[in-house]
Amino acid sequence: MSTQTQTFPRANLAADAASTARHDPKLIVSGLAALGWLGGAAITQWWPALDDWPYTRELLILKLLFAVLSAGIGVAGWRVNTSTPAASAKRLRVQAWLNATPWLLALSIGLTAWEVVTAQLEWLPRPFFAPPQALLAVYADDLPRLASSVGHSFVLLAYGYVCGALAGFVIGVSIGWSKAVGYWLHPVLRLVGPLPATAWLPLAFFFFPSSFSASVFLIALAAAFPVAVLTWSGVASVSSAYYDVARTLGARPSFLILRVAIPAALPSVFVGLFMGLGASFAVLIVAEMMGVKAGLGWYLQWAQGWAAYSNMYAALLVMALMCSGLITLLFRVRDRLLTWQKGLLKW
Repeated sequence: MSTQTQTFPRANLAADAASTARHDPKLIVSGLAALGWLGGAAITQWWPALDDWPYTRELLILKLLFAVLSAGIGVAGWRVNTSTPAASAKRLRVQAWLNATPWLLALSIGLTAWEVVTAQLEWLPRPFFAPPQALLAVYADDLPRLASSVGHSFVLLAYGYVCGALAGFVIGVSIGWSKAVGYWLHPVLRLVGPLPATAWLPLAFFFFPSSFSASVFLIALAAAFPVAVLTWSGVASVSSAYYDVARTLGARPSFLILRVAIPAALPSVFVGLFMGLGASFAVLIVAEMMGVKAGLGWYLQWAQGWAAYSNMYAALLVMALMCSGLITLLFRVRDRLLTWQKGLLKW
């Protein structure tokens, strides 16, 4: 009798877990995503395009790979939900993949619609709109030039952003800590800071010896203003009680700045760094269009000059991924340094 009492609850729990797994909406979405990618692959294979676009076969293979990925996520989610404890690390990883399945479904629909209106039906005029195959052709045939442009842009952005962030940080701490420094720098910051960095293009290219140094100055100028303002705000808003306690324990002014004011102001500093990175990226593209002989801005201008709009779209996608990746990396640094605020601000 006791054996039956122990066996039936276990069987009921297993049946409940299997029933829950079968009715999990995320598993259904993963199946729909797999069907969406298979449907898109069928359109690519059996609906002929009005023109002979290269890399159509590669596009078909890519869709099939995404279909396998979507189906694999669904199978993994079903197996984990039926056999793995809810708090296990493996289940959490699979759940993270399951959370991405709605995007896989949306991408399958969007990519197929894009292909149909450009390659199959040609409702959008050429050469201004290109099908997905054209972007694959750019990444395959023009990869060395595009990769070189990404490298040049990254180096230029790194120089300008680091210089601007350091300068803005020092200015912000100085204004927030010292009233004498704030008396002289605050009016200058209010006067010069709101001006767009691109407005200084003529003077920058006149005073600096090369287009690279002028571009570094403009990017640094764009990054420095938000970092300075948010750092100043963070330092100025630190509670005076922290300073009083530290002074009671014999802290010197250098200790108050480095160990009290700056750590307390770090949340505001990182907000300024995020804003400065976005502003720097915008100025980077404009500066490269004006005088730099390489980079993503130069690549965009070159593509527009030759009416190579597929190259332009490919570069825009790379730019978006590059900027998003850098902001994500900065968020990782923020979460590592500000562990008590992890999850409050997400990207």
